[in-house]
Amino acid sequence: MPQKILLVEDDDSICTVVTATLESFGYQVDSCDNGETRNMFLNTNTYNAMITDVILKDSDGISALADIKKQYPNMPFIIISAQNSLDTAVRASEVDAFEYFPKPFDLDELVNAVKQCCKKESVDSQFDESFDEKNMPIIGRSPAMQDVFRMVVRLLNNDLSVMVLGESGSGKELVAEAIHNLGHRKTGPFIAVNMAAIPSELIESELFGHEKGAFTGAVAQSIGKFEQAQGGTLFLDEIGDMPMHAQTRLLRALQTGAINRVGGKANIKLDVRIVAATNQNLEELIEANKFREDLYYRLNVVPISLPPLRDRRDDIPRLVKHFLAQAPNEGLPLKNIDDKALKIMETLPWRGNVRELKNFIMRLVVTCRTDIISDEAVSALAENSATVIPNIQSFTIEEAIENYMTENWKQLSAHGDIYSELLTKFEKPLLKYVMLKSKNNQLKASAILGINRNTLRKKLQDIQSHGKN
Repeated sequence: MPQKILLVEDDDSICTVVTATLESFGYQVDSCDNGETRNMFLNTNTYNAMITDVILKDSDGISALADIKKQYPNMPFIIISAQNSLDTAVRASEVDAFEYFPKPFDLDELVNAVKQCCKKESVDSQFDESFDEKNMPIIGRSPAMQDVFRMVVRLLNNDLSVMVLGESGSGKELVAEAIHNLGHRKTGPFIAVNMAAIPSELIESELFGHEKGAFTGAVAQSIGKFEQAQGGTLFLDEIGDMPMHAQTRLLRALQTGAINRVGGKANIKLDVRIVAATNQNLEELIEANKFREDLYYRLNVVPISLPPLRDRRDDIPRLVKHFLAQAPNEGLPLKNIDDKALKIMETLPWRGNVRELKNFIMRLVVTCRTDIISDEAVSALAENSATVIPNIQSFTIEEAIENYMTENWKQLSAHGDIYSELLTKFEKPLLKYVMLKSKNNQLKASAILGINRNTLRKKLQDIQSHGKN
């Protein structure tokens, strides 16, 4: 007897492909595109699993799932959605979804999830509240951010240590806040401490506290960050900058689940979740004897890698509009932005990632005199912004290539084809820089570059195409 799957999807092409794929694996599939027919199928058949879209022709798929779950508690379901936000991932978990797949999804992953659905019951519910998307701490609908969202959701109902990896400004603290604010520790405190901002000689006192008279200047007892975070989450930012003597003490605290204040003898039991973050390569620090390997494994139980903004350019328009909507909270006027301006912003390098983008938007709001921010305003500010457009006179092409080769030599030499990769690597920023300087005038840009206009157009189309893939 084949296992039966109910597919609820109003996109005919997706419905056809998913049905054919599942049937090729031996499943029997019933499909429909609306809530009324879905309910009829459920009332007259028994299904091993259900796959459903979020937005249907006659209803909100997620809203109906709470009632369906009560009526058919042993039927796991998988949610697929083009509404790819953290809010959707959270709502999917709220209604006890076995898995959530943002569109476009990988068919192999979907089939594997169906197989798992047919073997066991769905996972425990992880939420007791719903969340409005406008209050979500992280924004992004790119595939890379969907992976982050799904990992965050899986961490909400446990206390596993998390290591958030990513470049400066990519939103590592926002991920830590999301794990805390959406999880079972949300009623406790969230305490963030930046290792790079604390003098080495004070770091143990800052983390673990100290007793009166423990050292010169300790005129009173002090409660450290660990005790302040009791019942909640302690976020250790820039963990790669922690000095070795403090690493040893931190490792002991994680091993024993207790701390001693500096100068104190009493053991203080801990009830704290640890989320650490760094923009450094900790494995290289371990090789250089600058970071303890045993501490690394204690902290890096579940890693989350945040993509740089340049690797998720499709998210830039939505981030821009989000930051513009936040401007009144900063005492600034509410402004809009035109499509041409957004297109330019998608091409900028954003070396400072989301943090740089936000600062750039705030400067635009302050400097732009019109209610709608134009492409001319974006280009003008970009040309005058050292953080966005580098001074190309400050380094030579030879130095740039040498720096890139030095930083990436291991991976470049491992797979070969360095010649074509370097050409690709340096051609894109060159074209984007010239297009910015020429204010997106392809005729002018092609003259500056000394190439045919049709050649330039094709190269720009290739860049845009690869950016979407």
